[in-house]
Amino acid sequence: MYDMYDMYDGGVAMLSVRLPEELEQRLEALAKATGRSKTYYVREALIQKIEDMEDLYLAEAVLERIASGEEKVVSAEEFWRGLDD
Repeated sequence: MYDMYDMYDGGVAMLSVRLPEELEQRLEALAKATGRSKTYYVREALIQKIEDMEDLYLAEAVLERIASGEEKVVSAEEFWRGLDD
């Protein structure tokens, strides 16, 4: 896994988030059990969730283009045949 700081040119933003007490307790327990900071786990969770959401929105956009006829779909057989050329 990569570090969020590697994604930027040294700029780091601060964000304050209110968490339900149960989630805060779970986060605290995880941090204590692993020796990592709560910030580490929040950052990693945000990175993963944002990547998942970006993938979802990209897939939805492709499906819309396919449905509207803007994007062509080929069979696996046709795809592999084209690679043999």
